[in-house]
Amino acid sequence: MFSGPPADPATPIPPPTSAGSVPCPGEIPGRAVEPTPARRAWTAPLLLGAAGLLALLIALFGPGLMARGTGELRIPGAGLTTVLRTVLFAALALHLGELVAPQLIRPVRGRPRTAVRSWAVLASLGGAAAAAGQIVRLAAVSDLGITETYATREGGLLLLIANGLVVAALCAASRRPALALAPLAVVIGAEALRAHPEAYSPEFGAALTVVHLTAASLWTGGLLYVLRTMWLWRGSPVAARALLGRYARLAIWLYVALAATGTASTLRRLPLDVVFTSAYGRTLLLKLALMAVVSVLALAARRRMLRDTDPAVAHRLARREQVVLGLVVVVSAVLTVVPDPHWISLRP
Repeated sequence: MFSGPPADPATPIPPPTSAGSVPCPGEIPGRAVEPTPARRAWTAPLLLGAAGLLALLIALFGPGLMARGTGELRIPGAGLTTVLRTVLFAALALHLGELVAPQLIRPVRGRPRTAVRSWAVLASLGGAAAAAGQIVRLAAVSDLGITETYATREGGLLLLIANGLVVAALCAASRRPALALAPLAVVIGAEALRAHPEAYSPEFGAALTVVHLTAASLWTGGLLYVLRTMWLWRGSPVAARALLGRYARLAIWLYVALAATGTASTLRRLPLDVVFTSAYGRTLLLKLALMAVVSVLALAARRRMLRDTDPAVAHRLARREQVVLGLVVVVSAVLTVVPDPHWISLRP
């Protein structure tokens, strides 16, 4: 008995996809099945959610894990402080990015006339709330009243930071949002002074932090604004590619500033004999590893941008760079919470 007509000898028989399996309808044998649009739509939120959860875990438990076995004193509320400072750093990055990135957009020829929605007001208000939260935590840890906390050096600087961010939010909501540059500069200066209470050359350390924090905020916030704009311009690939190219040229100088100030701060603040035995040294090594990943992704995105006319691949690499930069912000917040490594150094 025959189950059907004889097969055409000229027609090749497709090999099974696996032992005992048969190719699905519409599947081309020997070729990987590309993810469907529905699958791609779920991938990005899942990855962002996983990255957000990882960032929260690093902020909450990072200071304690980094200080384990070092013999350093435990800092009360270190996890909460790290979360609050992460919010503060993110607020600076978002607001500064929105002030600088539009300058890269205006010269792009043939660009669409649409613009992304501003997050500056919410970002600065969130940063002000984070600074106020640090004041409350400082008062609780020091067993002082709020008014008495304002009289301390750290409390006074945190109050200046909170007020500066509120003023920046008001400027962002006005008809001249560029005025926010002044209060944001005050915030960065106050944060740099707050981060350097040590007795050895605090002015030099604060100056390095001003440049480092400004460059890091422009890199992180500017990239986020550019990526949001590129997604809005996905129907105009030529304009999107030109925008990414303009940002890449700016990012080179920001990277140089970050590398120079980061190296100088490390040589100044971290004794070589406690690189692996202090929480500060371990956290710094983690930050350097993440920055190496960021550098690789940035170079890969730039190469694809120069090679391909379609910016889709470069955009995807830049999105991954943005995610890793978010983790760098969290680790940087941990770095401002862990103890000064000079306390356990054997060097006089």
